[in-house]
Amino acid sequence: MRARCAVLGPVYELVRCMFHVPEKYRVTEGPMASDSRFGNNGQFIVRSLKLKRPLLVQASDGEGWEHVSVSRPHSTPSWEEMCFIKSLFWDEEDLVVQMHPPKRDYINNHNHCLHLWRKCGSNDFCQRPPSILVGT
Repeated sequence: MRARCAVLGPVYELVRCMFHVPEKYRVTEGPMASDSRFGNNGQFIVRSLKLKRPLLVQASDGEGWEHVSVSRPHSTPSWEEMCFIKSLFWDEEDLVVQMHPPKRDYINNHNHCLHLWRKCGSNDFCQRPPSILVGT
């Protein structure tokens, strides 16, 4: 089931988010426990044959942004692992970014944590280079 967040945009229009959380990975016991009543917010432990080790994912959809932080205790998630997490929490055609802010805005609470962001309701929240320049 897909939970959708609804936020009021700058002109108070209803903006729909495409964010969805994989309920089967949700932490449902202990101090970080949540359930589907929390919507897209909660902690998830993602285990998969595609992953070398489990990933801890914190998800939220407040302030008009969809967000996941992805970590493990002693090593940083790989590009492939971040792509796998993106595919679990967003649709294939959603623009999701990993930001590198100006140094003055850095906040590092965990040495092995990466973040993915998407503006609710938009794939056009940042200018992108032409696809011919990006390549994969």
